[in-house]
Amino acid sequence: MRWIVLLFRVPAEPSRHRVAVWRELRRTGAVSLGQSAWLAPAAPAFAAGIARAVAIVQAAGGEAVVLDASGRQPADAERLEAAYTAAREAEWTEFLDECGKYLDEIDKEIAKGKLTLAELDEEEQSLERLRRWHRELRLRDVLGAPSAAGADQRLKACEAKLEDYTQRVFRAVGGQ
Repeated sequence: MRWIVLLFRVPAEPSRHRVAVWRELRRTGAVSLGQSAWLAPAAPAFAAGIARAVAIVQAAGGEAVVLDASGRQPADAERLEAAYTAAREAEWTEFLDECGKYLDEIDKEIAKGKLTLAELDEEEQSLERLRRWHRELRLRDVLGAPSAAGADQRLKACEAKLEDYTQRVFRAVGGQ
């Protein structure tokens, strides 16, 4: 596996520049290797995010170096892949937790009898946010973290729960 490594330095103040770089790298799916050292797979989708981070560094008056890398030994390559997979696994775990909260929220609304169009609209927006997040995670998870398949199933459960809730709301407000 080939990797892109970004090494950068930005002025300590104002801190917003360092935060902006950090946010862009996280959004890209890069993994921190240490202070100001980040790793991402060598693929076009990741290269574009790294380029955006470099532009932020340079706009802040900092310096950036982008390197192509791979592990020299099999153990090195395994460590890089493990670090990347662990980061994706943490994201999938967070996604699964949010899906659980979504399912609980709809169950709570059903139990309370809160079957309104306004609530339905909120739940539809929440599901769309989960779908966007899922798509983003899928794009970044090029190595296939273990929880990815479970996340696919959990998203389908959220979609099914919303469909059930939608039918209940329409019956409650006089629809079909």
